[in-house]
Amino acid sequence: MASNADRLSDRASYEKNLTPANLNERRRAALQEIDNAPFSWFHVKVCLVAGVGFFTDAYDIFAINIAVTMLGYVYGKNAALTPWQSTGLKAATPVGNLVGQLVFGWLADVLGRKRMYGIELMIMIIATFAQAVSGEAPAISIVGVLIVWRFLMGIGIGGDYPLSAIITSEFAATRSRGRLMTAVFAAQGWGQLAAALVALVVVSAYKEAILAGPFPSALPIDHAWRLLIGLGCVPGVVALYFRLTIPETPRFTMDVERNVAQASQDIENVLTIGKHVEAEDAVVERAKAPRATRADFVAYFSKWENSKVLVGTAYSWFALDIAFYGLGLNSSIILSAIKFGGSTAKKGTTLNVYESLHNICIGNIILSVAGLIPGYWVSFLFIDTWGRKPIQLMGFTALTILFVIMGFAYDKLVATTSGTNVFVFLYCLTNFFQNFGPNTTTFIVPGEAFPTRYRSTAHGISAAAGKLGAVVAQLGFGQLVNIGGTNKFVKHIMEIFAFFMLTGIFSTLLIPETKQKSLEDLSNEDQAEYITDS
Repeated sequence: MASNADRLSDRASYEKNLTPANLNERRRAALQEIDNAPFSWFHVKVCLVAGVGFFTDAYDIFAINIAVTMLGYVYGKNAALTPWQSTGLKAATPVGNLVGQLVFGWLADVLGRKRMYGIELMIMIIATFAQAVSGEAPAISIVGVLIVWRFLMGIGIGGDYPLSAIITSEFAATRSRGRLMTAVFAAQGWGQLAAALVALVVVSAYKEAILAGPFPSALPIDHAWRLLIGLGCVPGVVALYFRLTIPETPRFTMDVERNVAQASQDIENVLTIGKHVEAEDAVVERAKAPRATRADFVAYFSKWENSKVLVGTAYSWFALDIAFYGLGLNSSIILSAIKFGGSTAKKGTTLNVYESLHNICIGNIILSVAGLIPGYWVSFLFIDTWGRKPIQLMGFTALTILFVIMGFAYDKLVATTSGTNVFVFLYCLTNFFQNFGPNTTTFIVPGEAFPTRYRSTAHGISAAAGKLGAVVAQLGFGQLVNIGGTNKFVKHIMEIFAFFMLTGIFSTLLIPETKQKSLEDLSNEDQAEYITDS
């Protein structure tokens, strides 16, 4: 055991070496250790823990696409919800997302990634379960109750976006960062597919009860939508423990808490045992480095080379989500409008109810398997070689062309069976190029292109802009789709989507290419003299 005098002498000698030059050198060496780290089990763990969250997010968001039809049979007049009720249920979650992305994005930069990670998942779990056991009373309708719970669920889902993106990017090695972030985000596709599969299983399980009537078989369908929604909290419960125990990112410890010694030690521990270990007698270094203040935020983003990146990431996400959620949350309406897979049974019969629900599920499975999931994984293959910006430009360009064809040729396409099949093929292609394109890259780039002290905040702002687009899409779709007759405005909605995809091409020109670059080099700040004092 060293004496107190020896410890004081060692500390005094140690502190003499705490010069800005030495600290900057140690900081860069520590960060390069992360950037050059070989792929390990810890990276797999981060990917799985974050990915389960996105699986849950997508399941919870897109299950309502099918559940709305079920709710219409149970609680709607004439076996359908009103346009405003349907819009409210679909828009409540994106509105909550917007709030959660802004709030959790900011809190993760202020309090730390670890402290906030898991809280947003708890909100999702509670709000999802609450939807499944909701009821109505004389003073309130169940649609109103569900809208409130879906808004709260949306806050939790919104918080997951910046937290999962930032934690993944800050732990990833430079050469594989894009693939790791894409793998996390690609869990969305499996979540959407799972929602459709669970709906199909539930509807099939209640087939006999639905057919037994009476029309519209309210009791079995009431069971069905509750199971569909409620099962969405199961993967969240599984992932909760791992989220609460994930270590803080060394970049946050180093650049926000300004504790270089602890961050250096964390890097060694994380890359070997995957845990944060805090030594009782460790020297705490509070280096003098840029701090996140209102004045510093204004100073950083008042420079065009920085603000243009935020404008580019935010607007690109806004434009993309106009179409992504406009299609994703209304695919059942579009499939019905083009009479793809509809029921051949007489309307007003229990057989029509069953076939309609069954075919909606099948249609959503086809869309997921044929377009959504392949798009994510093609992005995974090319994201770190081709790059983010080329993929986003290509995606927006392809989507512009596809929506122009689907909109302006709509009447001719849906006039015949073969034309309808072509329309569905084009629809699958839009899903493919959304994910092998801007839906993936708009998630990745804002998680890379900003300094650590603002990375989560900027990602939250960008993601919130996207959810603003989703809200606009839902309000617009719900109120426009029936202009001129039931589902008669679908072709013009496709044309509107084409316009926004075109604008996304121009906003993409504002973002940098981030492949194979360290997060520090992308921040547009001098790294050689980042720490100015000890």
